[in-house]
Amino acid sequence: MGSSAAGAAFLAARRARALQASESLALPTFKGRPGWEFTDISGLELERYRPVNGDLSGAGDAQRADPERSTVALPFMLAAADAARVLEQWDGVQAPPHGQGLPDGVLVSTITEAASEHPELIERHLGSLVDLDDLFVARNEAGLSDGAFVYVPRDVQVEQPIVLTAIQSAAGTELDRRTLIVLEEGSQAEVWEQFVSGSDQLDGVFNVVTELVVGDAARLRYVCGQELSERSWIFGAQHAEVGRDASLDWVAFGFGSARGRVRMGTRLVGPGADARVTGAYATRARQHIDFDTTQEHAAPNTTSDLAFRGVLQGRSTAVWKGNIIVDPGAQKTDAFQESRNLLISKRAHADAIPGLEIQANDVRCTHAAAVAQVDQEQLFYLRSHGLPEEIAKRLVIEGFLAALVERFEQGPVRDVLRDTLERRLALILDE
Repeated sequence: MGSSAAGAAFLAARRARALQASESLALPTFKGRPGWEFTDISGLELERYRPVNGDLSGAGDAQRADPERSTVALPFMLAAADAARVLEQWDGVQAPPHGQGLPDGVLVSTITEAASEHPELIERHLGSLVDLDDLFVARNEAGLSDGAFVYVPRDVQVEQPIVLTAIQSAAGTELDRRTLIVLEEGSQAEVWEQFVSGSDQLDGVFNVVTELVVGDAARLRYVCGQELSERSWIFGAQHAEVGRDASLDWVAFGFGSARGRVRMGTRLVGPGADARVTGAYATRARQHIDFDTTQEHAAPNTTSDLAFRGVLQGRSTAVWKGNIIVDPGAQKTDAFQESRNLLISKRAHADAIPGLEIQANDVRCTHAAAVAQVDQEQLFYLRSHGLPEEIAKRLVIEGFLAALVERFEQGPVRDVLRDTLERRLALILDE
């Protein structure tokens, strides 16, 4: 069997196993499944949404936007001159890739293409960080089609960002997005990934599974943002494994969707591994978003630093549940996590729940969590200096979020984070 046939057979076998698993799993209920205590999805009728990965034939009421006429506002508007490679997919249909080019050996392609041309890489890494005991992971793999694959070989540095874009434009569908990023030992790359809807009224399910494999002494910055329609559902399982003396800098922001839950896990498996995770969200109306984060220290002398901040307007709700896990023998662990929420309306609500599971005795693990209204003393001070109330309020909120922006040095990531936060704040504060 040739490599192309072997890769296709491998994916087909994984899809078949995942389909069987998904058929045996029920929709999780917030009263019966740990981790779902704060997110009720009983109103989700999955049978209403047709899985789609590049094929809309017979889609019934599904409608697909024309990419040539689309006015979709992308979170990351990088010029082609600023990106090594741009990979964009509309409902799983691949647009021609473009960019400045890649160093020798670096791969940026769909998972299907990679399975055909480099089956050994897909067989080694695909599914290595996620399990099929989760309904949405199983559905994602059962519907696995193209997705995105990034591979950087040993000791290779990619100087410019790699940009991955997934646009869901077909209403009434479930888009199963799969991303696999692998950095071999000593390599370095920056990958930006964005999820958006083709219309701000699109009703769909966006189901994403992401695996980040950071080899020994490798450096990965992964920036992931979603600005889906506020009528959409989102479910995510995003997991990273970080090797010896390697580092992961993970930035996540979630502004869209009506309701959903995203799990983000980092596992530090080699001494000297480091992970920094920065999250931002800003919700309005009746949006509900649920982040479940895990920082697992599986080796000694590892560090992690997680900071999430959110701003809530209207009757929106948010949940952050974080857990630091220190495995036996993971001495000299240094871990920190915080979640801070600012409520800018009386009906908004947030839950911030930090947790620790420590099985080693020579560690430093700390956490912080806060939910608060806009500080009236700060508002009074600014207004006493002649500022109108709305401008004073905006300055207080911007100051609250500035702590996230300041985690980054001057450069494109800092600029994008600042600009996207400002754009989102302008939208929710105008209500």
